[in-house]
Amino acid sequence: MGDVTQMLISYGEGDRAALDALLPLVYDELRIIARGYLRQERSDHTLQPTGLVHEAYLRLINQQRVDWHNRAQFFGIAASMMRRILVNHAESKRAQKRGGGVEKTPLDEVAVVFDNDVVDLIALDEALVRLEKVDKLKTEVVELKFFGGLTIDEIAAVMKTSTATVEREWAFARGWLYKALTDKPQTNE
Repeated sequence: MGDVTQMLISYGEGDRAALDALLPLVYDELRIIARGYLRQERSDHTLQPTGLVHEAYLRLINQQRVDWHNRAQFFGIAASMMRRILVNHAESKRAQKRGGGVEKTPLDEVAVVFDNDVVDLIALDEALVRLEKVDKLKTEVVELKFFGGLTIDEIAAVMKTSTATVEREWAFARGWLYKALTDKPQTNE
């Protein structure tokens, strides 16, 4: 873990060689995160874990304004990027379904597991955008925990807060998201 942190700091200070040494150390963990995202997808999904890892890693190393501090921060940002890549992919596929593409093949929506329930990633992303307007801190905790797979202790370290605060934020955010994702809009008939 210390090696990853030191390489991130060195890379942030301009050491390009640190970047070359970093990938082998983080690759397996990035693949675990990517597999978690894609676990509920059909087996012939066009986006595979390797592709998701490579796309996220390329975006990570091209970050110009990140002051790298530690491994947990890196994986939190990686998870956020993977979320964005998957949401963009799902939105693109949804547009194709509606006639935007040449091929008229039915495609499944991107879904991820949320406490043993299947959740549409686009709906989750929309709910997180709404939650962010209410409380940005809770949204950050969700990204780090749910998408990044970080532990409560790691999140506390990244956010520079107590584990009790992270546990409270996570509990509230989970309840808020569950309600946002399961409530059906009321219609006046």
